[in-house]
Amino acid sequence: MERGVAPPASTVPERPPSSFFQKAASTLGIGAWRADQQVEGYLFLLPSLLGFSVFVLVPIVISLGLSFQEWNLLTPPTYIGLNNYIELFTKDPMFGNVLRNTLWYMVLIVPVQLVIGFVLALMLNTGIRGLKLYRMLYFMPVVASAVAAAMVFRFLFNQQSGVIAAGVWEIKGFLLGQGWVQASPSLLAWANSIMPPDFLNASGSGIWPGWALVSVAVFTVWKNVGFTMVIYLAALQAVPDVLIDAAKVDGANRWQRLRNVTIPLVSPTTFFLLVIQMLGAFQIFTEPFIMNANTQRQLPVGSASIVTYIYENAFNFQRMGKAAAISWVLFVIVFTVTIMQTVLQRRWVHYETE
Repeated sequence: MERGVAPPASTVPERPPSSFFQKAASTLGIGAWRADQQVEGYLFLLPSLLGFSVFVLVPIVISLGLSFQEWNLLTPPTYIGLNNYIELFTKDPMFGNVLRNTLWYMVLIVPVQLVIGFVLALMLNTGIRGLKLYRMLYFMPVVASAVAAAMVFRFLFNQQSGVIAAGVWEIKGFLLGQGWVQASPSLLAWANSIMPPDFLNASGSGIWPGWALVSVAVFTVWKNVGFTMVIYLAALQAVPDVLIDAAKVDGANRWQRLRNVTIPLVSPTTFFLLVIQMLGAFQIFTEPFIMNANTQRQLPVGSASIVTYIYENAFNFQRMGKAAAISWVLFVIVFTVTIMQTVLQRRWVHYETE
């Protein structure tokens, strides 16, 4: 090469990144890091950062400090150390009850919603006519007002004037009018004992969660199963046909193709739905509060959840410190469950890149 002649542009060695941000930008392939453009970038982020700080970050920090205090909204807060947490785990039987109810909500809602949503998605993925109509009908409860829908179910489950109770009374009247029932004292006594369950207030015993909790779980599944169905349907439509055809060529029947091809390929979607539905079950509030609360905004023991108990302590009993402590206990539980799900998903979730 002649002296004084610059080498071709392609042979000029690139200047190595001199800072962490330059190295990160080079690794991610997003271009060079420009120190003179950082101010503009932070100005664009400023509105979101201000909103996050004022409405999320600052209240979180305040609630942590408040959990160590006693405050009734009228007098200045008083520092009491760990007394709120000690009371929850040693002196408050209601906290153990609402924790049990919340776990029951998770057990009853999440698996049922996943299974029903997946089955509906499989049915709609067969190329039937009117797919858009069925998809709209199943998704309508999702976009309906939760409060309005809960009021409808509250009427359906009412023990005195509900539709289900009316059906039970009709069955009882029919049985009492039968001669073969009147001729048997034992059958007559059984028919006279028929009563509609108290779906809105009855607590459970033993391993039975109770009608109040089951009714809320039924409503929640009905309300949200359409969302699960739509997400699963999108995942099923993304399954490559070539894999299904290859399984057919290998002699796999419909069940084998579902178990060995379809379910593993939609496992990332299952993991996504599992996480968000478990978080929703832990934070359930609107459904039991609208369906089961009395005129004093108090819920029956059988259907109260952790979040409704937070509400009651904060606004019914004016114990903001204890409500904040319950909130942080809930955060620890949800965070632990989420971490466990993230770790365990490596054993059963299969991504296309693997």
